[in-house]
Amino acid sequence: MEHLDLAPCNHASGAVRLPGSKSISNRTLLLAALAEGVTLVKGLLDSDDVQRMLEALTTLGVRWERIGDSRDYRIEGVGGAFPVKKADLFLGNAGTAFRPLTAALALMDGDYQLSGVARMHERPIGDLVDALRKVGAHIEYLGNEGYPPLAISPWRHVRDEWPGLSTGVRGDVSSQFLTALLMALPLSGEDARIEVIGELISKPYIEITLNLMRRFGLTVERRAWEAFQLPARQRYTSPGVIHVEGDASSASYFLAAGAIGGGPVRVEGVGRDSIQGDVKFANTLAEMGAMIAMGEDWIESAGPVAASGGKLKALDLDLNHIPDAAMTIAVLALFADGTTTIRNVASWRVKETDRLAAMATELRKVGATVEEGADYLRITPPATLTPNAAIDTYDDHRMAMCFSLVALGGVPIRINDPKCVGKTFPEYFEVFSGIARMAA
Repeated sequence: MEHLDLAPCNHASGAVRLPGSKSISNRTLLLAALAEGVTLVKGLLDSDDVQRMLEALTTLGVRWERIGDSRDYRIEGVGGAFPVKKADLFLGNAGTAFRPLTAALALMDGDYQLSGVARMHERPIGDLVDALRKVGAHIEYLGNEGYPPLAISPWRHVRDEWPGLSTGVRGDVSSQFLTALLMALPLSGEDARIEVIGELISKPYIEITLNLMRRFGLTVERRAWEAFQLPARQRYTSPGVIHVEGDASSASYFLAAGAIGGGPVRVEGVGRDSIQGDVKFANTLAEMGAMIAMGEDWIESAGPVAASGGKLKALDLDLNHIPDAAMTIAVLALFADGTTTIRNVASWRVKETDRLAAMATELRKVGATVEEGADYLRITPPATLTPNAAIDTYDDHRMAMCFSLVALGGVPIRINDPKCVGKTFPEYFEVFSGIARMAA
């Protein structure tokens, strides 16, 4: 297996220009493709997940072009219906492409098959399929019930006693299911209502969806976090130009590096005005004792002040609102004074890998004592980190990026399958090496 050996380091400082947000990039691409008019998308993320979406849009008949060597793309919208009515789409392990495309294609007059890598076929999609079937979608499982791959046939809408389309979806498995429904149901042209069954997790990701839908001309009425109503006869219209923010989840690794390695480390491209919930990671860092400064489109972190003993504080945290950045907190726990508990992250189990099990296994390799529960981890750091641990990454980009931070504890560490970071941040290790070093 290919691997990358990271040398020990104990200091981090510098500035990092972040790649575009994966969540914003793929939502924006799909909305631009469905809209009326041409959209210039500036600062699109260049990653595997985004490539899967672009390939799918090409197959579906959407015309787009990259502007030179920039990260700017010109997307010609199709005005609500993809011109290609029969297609097989391979979407890798890109949940941000698979779930929204499933919903959009389910409300069209076409025959489509959607598949991915083996792990994608282990990630549940039954709740989304059930919700779509309630409004007349024809979706069949080509493998195990409740999981991809899928076959989609032309939609025949179904009304109940409410004058319009009405459905519901569980909120406690993946927020991507609700995102997919919100983005797709306007394609019906009818009044639509979505009820959330149970607690809605990862609410900030729904905020991203609603924000982007507004930019493309859609009105969504939100009733607390329990129901959403979409008025009839709305169409997506291009905003002309839209900028993709820097990825706040990716920012977490560099902000954490500043907190561990003294800093200051500044991330540029995301800040106070961000629409991404993961900017709240900075607040959690501050609670742990890191020094945080923030501007309109930048955040800066530095280590705890000497008066606090120079160590991060161990906390008991509910991190349901920032599940991706919560993984970074799990590694930061190695540098905290005491036992850190991360709660309410059951969604980790249905991500690119079972992240609860994976994090527990790999944290133990570097010497931590870890208690793994159904939806929590309790992490006690070792007196000294175990050097030369070989970290398995489970084809999960965030596992690789999180565990790079261990090197800042002054120990060498090996990252297996380092190219998995291509899902969201292909240049991650080069950028990390630019800020992390041994202090003189």
